[in-house]
Amino acid sequence: MRYLLLILMLASPAYMSAPAIAVEPSEMLDDPVLEARARDISKGLRCLVCQNENIDDSNAGLAADLRILVRERLTAGDSNEATVQYIVDRYGEYVLLKPTFSAGNLLLWFAGPLLLLTGGAGAFLYIRRRANGADPSKIDLDGDEAAKLAKLMQD
Repeated sequence: MRYLLLILMLASPAYMSAPAIAVEPSEMLDDPVLEARARDISKGLRCLVCQNENIDDSNAGLAADLRILVRERLTAGDSNEATVQYIVDRYGEYVLLKPTFSAGNLLLWFAGPLLLLTGGAGAFLYIRRRANGADPSKIDLDGDEAAKLAKLMQD
């Protein structure tokens, strides 16, 4: 019974949904202000292995390297912006969880809404044409086609 209870506890949704804190104690800075800045920066950086987690929550080796790099830059005296820019220069803008709004990213920012509007307009036109075309009185038929239609409608 105890084993069953243990298995149920481990498999419970509350346990599974708890966030994983991947920052090792050896990575943490002694200065609480610098550590808070490092955590703030880390929450905006993407783990390049996991791709949908920030580096603070990822257990990947590359994420640990990035966390250490952030702390090294802050310890060296860089500002938050300079630290983020250093990592972006080194790994590309993909490392940012929220990409910047720039001319190079216009397609990224507007592709989703543009595709949604285009799809909606296409669906509207399709439904409208189908509704207009479904009325048999609006279709011009020659004598042969009208006879075939009449025969089909009688069956």
